[in-house]
Amino acid sequence: MIVFMTGQIQIPSTDKGIKEGQVFVVAEIGKNFIQSEEDRSIEEYLANAKTLIELAKESGADAVKFQTHNVEDEQINFNIVSPHFSGSDRYRWVSRNTAATPLEFWQELKRYADELGIIFFSTPMSRGAAQKLEKVGVPLWKVGSGDVLDFVMLDFMAETKKPIIISSGMSFLGEVDRVIDFFKKINSEVYLMHCVSKYPCPAEELNLKTIEFFKKRYGLPVGFSDHSLGYESAVAAANMGASIIEKHFSLSRDLWGADHKISMTPEEFTVMVEKIREGVRIDLIDYGVETKLLRDEEAVFRPIFRKSLVAGTDIEAGAVLTGEKIYAMRPQAYIGGLPSEEYKNVLGRVAKRSLKKYEPITYKILD
Repeated sequence: MIVFMTGQIQIPSTDKGIKEGQVFVVAEIGKNFIQSEEDRSIEEYLANAKTLIELAKESGADAVKFQTHNVEDEQINFNIVSPHFSGSDRYRWVSRNTAATPLEFWQELKRYADELGIIFFSTPMSRGAAQKLEKVGVPLWKVGSGDVLDFVMLDFMAETKKPIIISSGMSFLGEVDRVIDFFKKINSEVYLMHCVSKYPCPAEELNLKTIEFFKKRYGLPVGFSDHSLGYESAVAAANMGASIIEKHFSLSRDLWGADHKISMTPEEFTVMVEKIREGVRIDLIDYGVETKLLRDEEAVFRPIFRKSLVAGTDIEAGAVLTGEKIYAMRPQAYIGGLPSEEYKNVLGRVAKRSLKKYEPITYKILD
């Protein structure tokens, strides 16, 4: 059972959680249970995921985090490949992840993590994925930086009243302002992650002073999602007061998949955790500038990972657009239509003409 307390997520039996003055260390397993280009059975994926959870626990992690996909309301079938992973087009990759992880997959991982005494949660990549995870009973949410303006999904998360961790990555400062303001207005427990969406990211481009900038700007606990190799930057971020440290976690950087190449092995993760817990000081050559930057290497992801509003079902002319009739889907650059942040402005409007499922929603077709 998870107990919620102000500024704290705690498992009573382990005394672990996000607490003031302590660093909450997350092993980002993501999709690293997929380790080969060839499809494997769900049973093999489940066994891989359990092994990674067990090793993360042994390495000193407070929590394990995965990524949950639901291709139905996440990815339109366009042949587009992300710059950070040339191994598969996005639609096939998301479809494979969806098929590999039915509801029972996540339920079993949650049960196993609870048994080991480590917090389990996941980043949903769409509202449908979040609804799946809500059935699993995750104790908190993580929003990837590509989804900070997906108000179809964010609205659902807000209704659950659970703590939420937001990654800033491929976002402009004004977009971070907007999502933080959204959750503050509904009194959500919010944690913000500094992140550079480059895979891997050289240490000199991490701009760790963004951590201090975010603290001053929002008055929130700020963490660091680290895509660099090695432990130095993560430990330095903890020195600067980062309350959450998140690092990708894998058996080997030589495995096939999107994130293995930027992951820590269990042995490396153990060393990082020990240095964080011992308060070891690490001085970097360059901490950057105290602001939120968006580098060109991050901006290239935006057209692929941002979302547009589309019909989530066939909609008849004269029908009122309710939440369940609207999806926010990738890739925005290819879909057209209204961006996902227009969701609230579309709710309650009337369709002037009929729409087929997945047809883009624009103001021209609304009364």
